[in-house]
Amino acid sequence: MFSLALGLIAPYSGTIGARVEEIGPGYARVTLRDRRRVRNHLRSTHAIALINLGEIATGLAVLSTVSANMRGIVLGIEASFVKKARGKLTATADFRLPELVEENTSCEVTAQLRDESGETVAEVKATWLIGYQAS
Repeated sequence: MFSLALGLIAPYSGTIGARVEEIGPGYARVTLRDRRRVRNHLRSTHAIALINLGEIATGLAVLSTVSANMRGIVLGIEASFVKKARGKLTATADFRLPELVEENTSCEVTAQLRDESGETVAEVKATWLIGYQAS
């Protein structure tokens, strides 16, 4: 249900059909099933689907740590592709909120994307801008 709700809140993120497997303060584990809709012409998972999966994992790790009066937005994203991504993929991200969060604090968060054998297929680094919401 949480995965479906995520797709409603963030419609584009919902397009890949990722499943939130685990979320806790500063941690997220998200999976993506292998299916035609996320593949490229090489029958592997498309690069943009991998980036989307990594962004979901980093975002959940960040947003699970911030207080209700805070918000986060992606400023930038980088990806490194190690090998063709095939089969069910798992993205994990860890994040520790800085002790001092000022009006706008930039934080880099990395998601590791692995295949079913545990081999890394990609790494996604997202820079998140964390700040306080206007009252």
